[in-house]
Amino acid sequence: MSEPHGTEPSDGTTQRLPVLDRSAPATERDRSAPGTGQGPPPVLDGEGGRAGRFWSARRIPAGIVALLLLGLVGLFLYDIVSVRAGRPGMYWRRELARQLAERPLDGTWVLAGASVAAVLGLWLLTLAATPGLRAVLPMRRTHAGVRAGLHRDAAATALRDRAMEVVGVQAVRVKVRRSRAAVRAVSHFRELDDVRTDLDAVLTDAVRGLGLSRPPSLSVRVRRPGRKG
Repeated sequence: MSEPHGTEPSDGTTQRLPVLDRSAPATERDRSAPGTGQGPPPVLDGEGGRAGRFWSARRIPAGIVALLLLGLVGLFLYDIVSVRAGRPGMYWRRELARQLAERPLDGTWVLAGASVAAVLGLWLLTLAATPGLRAVLPMRRTHAGVRAGLHRDAAATALRDRAMEVVGVQAVRVKVRRSRAAVRAVSHFRELDDVRTDLDAVLTDAVRGLGLSRPPSLSVRVRRPGRKG
């Protein structure tokens, strides 16, 4: 009958506890130890890690509309209370009612006012139906209750830093959009084709490492520095 590990046998002898074999490669130890946080994070099942854009709070448009509605409602409420109290209605309301009753619908001022109201209405509907926050790129979701985003400027900085590591690159300009990352590099030595090939490989790996939900496509251009003077 064998005794469990970690206890002392009845005959007074000791047994060595099992230890981790440090001679094994680090990759094998990482794979055998779940929950260590090594390797790529898991992707949500059924979602493919896709995440939609972040919705803007629209504080400024909402505040402007709220202030305008508050002022308009306050004026009408004051006028109604004045009329109920036996006083005449405000002049601007009586003049507005007269103008609306006398002016034809195809008049210039009526059409201009209707156009302005339609444009403002379309603007508000567009703000309500679109997410906004175009400068924030959604990242892949690895946890159900967590959403992350990466600003375009931060993504451009990360790609620029990786591009500057390529041998022969003197300067780099990176502009990241939702579906495209434009890289403009200046190389002062080495063949341009070789520098472009290295940039494609390095930046492709860098874009993959950003963890974006929809990685942008790369557009890489390399040129020689311009002549001074």
